[in-house]
Amino acid sequence: MAQFHWRIPIHGCKGDLGSPLYTRGTWGALADGNLGPTVVRGEPSAGSTYHDYLLQVARAAELSGFDGALIPSFPDSEDPWVIASSIARHTKTLRFMIAYQPGWFDPLYAAKASASLQRLSGGRLLFNIITGGGGPGQLWWGDRIAHADRYRRTTEFLDVLKGVWDGKPFAYDGKFFKFDEAFLPAPLAGQVFPELYFVGSSDVALAAQGKHADFDLSHLEPEANLVRKFERVRELASKDGRTVKPAVRFNIIARRTKEEAWDVVRRAWKNVDWNAIEERRRQQRGGDGVGSWRIDATRNSTVEDMIVEDLWGGFGTLGSQGSPLGFVGSYEDAAARIDKFIRLGVDGFVLSSTPALEEAFHVGEEVLPLVRGSAPTLVRAAA
Repeated sequence: MAQFHWRIPIHGCKGDLGSPLYTRGTWGALADGNLGPTVVRGEPSAGSTYHDYLLQVARAAELSGFDGALIPSFPDSEDPWVIASSIARHTKTLRFMIAYQPGWFDPLYAAKASASLQRLSGGRLLFNIITGGGGPGQLWWGDRIAHADRYRRTTEFLDVLKGVWDGKPFAYDGKFFKFDEAFLPAPLAGQVFPELYFVGSSDVALAAQGKHADFDLSHLEPEANLVRKFERVRELASKDGRTVKPAVRFNIIARRTKEEAWDVVRRAWKNVDWNAIEERRRQQRGGDGVGSWRIDATRNSTVEDMIVEDLWGGFGTLGSQGSPLGFVGSYEDAAARIDKFIRLGVDGFVLSSTPALEEAFHVGEEVLPLVRGSAPTLVRAAA
């Protein structure tokens, strides 16, 4: 059966898809309507904090049937390791997928922290391994390593992470990491190793996935693009005798009828701040990432102009993180689309929407029960 994960917005959340203000949490300006701190008679007061809201989203995902939750990481976000620790203590079954770049940690320390979280949570930790897209965003972390070497570093990092996991002394001599007699102490050694969702589309990224990944996580793209990538990952993984499962990540708006869902999008489209959109695009230039499919909307674009196949490409314009391509429609149509992905070979889904709390219930309680989840059969590129 496919895995389904919900995205927790640790960088702030809106109360409405069409709002320009991140009114849920302290990531937005202090104003009436913010979740925390609340403003009463012009003064901030103690109330529900943003961390309370994040826990509500996590519990909503757990209650509505999701297997786990992605905890992303950006320069302008909370730290996912800290948030994961809180979620682990206040949920029972929800798995938590920490997004991080191997350049942030020494691999032995990462192994110790990971094993500690596994012990704390009863084995509910997953990882979203991100190697980084270069440009200004990569420099924010102080990371000046070139594209190909970043993936070599990621491969070495995971070599060490796995090498020390069982507690036996481990030696390693690589370009980026060198260890002698490294190990995890008991009782950390021997915990369940976290599943790895791996992001990347370049040849060096796919080679690294073939060696270490459990899931190849792709932002949603037109179907032919996805099928070609799935096949390439399968070929590389098979060289090492491994299987890497395809996974996709996308935004979704689902309602009782397709008309209701499209009304949500049309109301939001009317409130787009095009000056802010154009400025954001200027700031995002300069990376060296591969595989970031996009459709750029203009001031004259309509909602209908952004339809690609049976999907909608305007989520990025509305401020949603991740792929601009996602799904809009009825509960039944959403389930049918997910089943179509499963027939293409997709075995993992990371879904998201705004506002994260309410939409978790729409998708988890109304869409997921309709998904048949038939056994996936990978469609080869030639087909």
